[in-house]
Amino acid sequence: MSHNFPEGFAMTNRWWALGALCFAELLVMIDNTIVNVALPTLADDLDAGISGLQWIVDAYTLVFAGLLLTGGYLGDRFGHRRLLLTGIAGFAAVSVLAASSNSLGQLIAARGGLGMFAALVFPATLAIIVAIFTEPKQRAAAVGVWAAISGVAVAIGPVLGGWLLEHYSWTSVFWVNVPVAVIAVLAIVAIVPGTRPEHVARFDFVGMIGSIAGLGLLTYVLIEAPHFGWGDVRTVGGLLVAAVILALFVIHQLRIANPIFDVRLFVNRRFATAAGMISVAFFALFGFIFLITQFFQVVKGYGPLEAGLRTLPFAVVMAVLSPVAMALAHRFGPRPVATIGAFLMSSGFAVAEFSDRTSGYWTLIIVSMSLMAAGLAMISGPCTQVIMDALRPEQAGAGSAINDTTREVGGTLGVAVLGSILTSTYVAGVGDRLTGIGVPHDAVEVAQQSVMAGAAVADGAPESVRDVVRVAVQEVFMDGLHNAVWAAVAVTAVAGVAAAFLLRSETAPSVSPAEPQHAEPVAP
Repeated sequence: MSHNFPEGFAMTNRWWALGALCFAELLVMIDNTIVNVALPTLADDLDAGISGLQWIVDAYTLVFAGLLLTGGYLGDRFGHRRLLLTGIAGFAAVSVLAASSNSLGQLIAARGGLGMFAALVFPATLAIIVAIFTEPKQRAAAVGVWAAISGVAVAIGPVLGGWLLEHYSWTSVFWVNVPVAVIAVLAIVAIVPGTRPEHVARFDFVGMIGSIAGLGLLTYVLIEAPHFGWGDVRTVGGLLVAAVILALFVIHQLRIANPIFDVRLFVNRRFATAAGMISVAFFALFGFIFLITQFFQVVKGYGPLEAGLRTLPFAVVMAVLSPVAMALAHRFGPRPVATIGAFLMSSGFAVAEFSDRTSGYWTLIIVSMSLMAAGLAMISGPCTQVIMDALRPEQAGAGSAINDTTREVGGTLGVAVLGSILTSTYVAGVGDRLTGIGVPHDAVEVAQQSVMAGAAVADGAPESVRDVVRVAVQEVFMDGLHNAVWAAVAVTAVAGVAAAFLLRSETAPSVSPAEPQHAEPVAP
């Protein structure tokens, strides 16, 4: 690969470039969660039901996850800076369309468009960072900052969304993308160096379509599984078809000379384990955000902004500890750091098991949240470094996209699995509890639709029984939350054991975990 870095591109400039790239990363990652707090308003303004509201959220995730590998591959061919600027410009333009939507269908389509352009932006940011930071220790620090931003952004989304909704209409959660995108474009044009591939291999159209179909269908089935049921023929059949498509994709990639992604990398035990660890970490993160925002709103009665602000300690701990995690990984290797991180996340979920509807934020919840954030910081950066170090220079974009895809699919699976456990416990329990205290059948059916619907039924109950109904809804919700949290405890604990065994160094002498395996920096 050749680089058209400006003459004398100094290390100071590299850190400014890192800031610009992380700003672009923040733009697309915040959109994973910023819209959630606007859902009640959207339900009124666009006459959207539960299914429609879910797809306002999920259309972004579905398209984003399905196109990430393609976005990285296109960056490898045409230059990551070019794709990055195209993605940001497209993201801003579609944000205008989203803010101008007059119907549910228009908004869902616009959210899908945002996901498409986000898939161009996200892999390009990491690929350029690895290209411009050639010194091992500084590259590790830069990758750590990038990994921290991806976790912090998910927690910032509800805060920014809540603040905007307190002052403006729901359209503001999309309009805010426009000035942010303009600043990102100006900063990237001014600071980030352009790179171009030295030679371009034959375009793998079949591989591109296979990756889109396989990852897109897998993400769709995971999103819809809680609605259809995990044992439903549509869920099982969809998972089987996705598995077949992805298997055919792998076979095709093994047979051609210039694949979208070298799937043989998954034979590398450390690469495969690091990718799995990131998936588990974001399974826990997205699942946690899903559970805790409902806890804050249904049980504690906080508004959108109040609930969002109470997730900020997660972002703060993540930001503070991510550089520490990278320094420890550089000193001791990623294995002990990621292993400890998984067990910290598991212990954070275990602490949540002691919560009840009266639990105080400062006495229990923040402890649980801080342990999870610390664990995520210890996993995300070091494991991202392991993945990027395993790549050849020309694989930077596609390899970055694999790293990004594990985040999105893991997060989608976290919401699907933990949400299903919570919902199944809640639906079964709330019917019995409310029927037992004499709530009319029609009201019970409404309460069973969702936890938020149950809270609305309690608010509308006669004053003499209002508190009894509210307590019943909250206690059943807590039962569901505890069951879901046990799954998170188990998954993260198993990941810790796996990391301890599978992230160990090869028996032959190898490069330090924080050092790249190739002398040449990775370039688009």
